[in-house]
Amino acid sequence: MTRRLAALAVALAILLGSGARGDAPLAPDPARHADAVVQVYHARTWGWRGALATHPWIAVKEKDAAIYTRYEVIGWRMRYGGEALSISHRAPDAPWAGNAASLLVDLRGEAAAAAIPRIKDAVARYPYKDRYQTWPGPNSNTFVAWVGREVPELGLDLPPTAIGKDFLPEGAVLAKPVGGPGLQLSLFGLAGVTLGLEEGVEINLLGLVFGVDLNAPGIKLPFLGRIGF
Repeated sequence: MTRRLAALAVALAILLGSGARGDAPLAPDPARHADAVVQVYHARTWGWRGALATHPWIAVKEKDAAIYTRYEVIGWRMRYGGEALSISHRAPDAPWAGNAASLLVDLRGEAAAAAIPRIKDAVARYPYKDRYQTWPGPNSNTFVAWVGREVPELGLDLPPTAIGKDFLPEGAVLAKPVGGPGLQLSLFGLAGVTLGLEEGVEINLLGLVFGVDLNAPGIKLPFLGRIGF
């Protein structure tokens, strides 16, 4: 019964919160799209954890490039002596753990070309390449949140299911929000408040985020993610 309830919770969360787009490609074909592209994705994560959390990644394609580069943090890589940070050429919009990817950011042309060097620099400076902790962080959401703070022109608004996004690197208590303008207070990702232009108002309790999105009206809830327009 417990397994059935967990499976039902995962299915409900994916249906209501993931914004899955099915099998339709979300990334432009490099063979037909010469301009630079920057995209940020997320998808529900493995097993029962998918009822609570999503996994994000960043994909970039420089102008005239024939392939995308994908940046993400993957915890199991450390089991084999590698870094948690993964830089690959995996398909940018490929499913994660069997769950369809949803698009959070889509920059193209000059805006994307200007952002790519800054993204690469932020990735290179990420302080937890060799450390991963599912809760409260640092994890895959901590990594993408780091890049978002370092490259505010992305305007990244990570969903409430991005557990770990509020873990501030290097023991910081105050920071700017992931999306740019505003202020964030966070105690090791376990409790905090965010006031941001992109995020609206968010309250974090033990990694679970409740909030109100004022920029694009909606509410933010654990399990379900963002509900609104």
